[in-house]
Amino acid sequence: MSDYALGDLLPHAGGMMLLNKIVSFDEQSMVTEVIVNGNGLFGDDKSVPALVGIEYMAQTVSAHSGMMDKLAQRQSYLGYLLGTRLYTSNVGSFFTGTVLTVSVKIVLQEQQQGLGVFDCKITGPGVLVEAKLNVYQPKSEKNRVLTE
Repeated sequence: MSDYALGDLLPHAGGMMLLNKIVSFDEQSMVTEVIVNGNGLFGDDKSVPALVGIEYMAQTVSAHSGMMDKLAQRQSYLGYLLGTRLYTSNVGSFFTGTVLTVSVKIVLQEQQQGLGVFDCKITGPGVLVEAKLNVYQPKSEKNRVLTE
């Protein structure tokens, strides 16, 4: 797998770190696991709205970018979710404690301008969520992720 933990790859901390582990990755894709947490930040002790799946997908895209930067030994930069297209979900919410698998795959990645499109999917028991995420990662000093 990798020597890097999610905390090494994402600029998220505390209750905003929604991913639990990296399952697999390659240059074009990443698979992560989420255990739905009912900590009250996005839902309650019973469920989390399925629209939070967009954040699960976005964090997986960010983790993929961070992993590729770490492996290439290059500086990481903050990225931005520009939009979501074709979001479909067969559920209205995710039940607390449910284990979800989040898969993202690069459709288009333009290195010069920092624009990208990812096909994303969330699966779990009785769950199928799909979307395309449009992302932007400008490479500028003001957008640099600080490292220790």
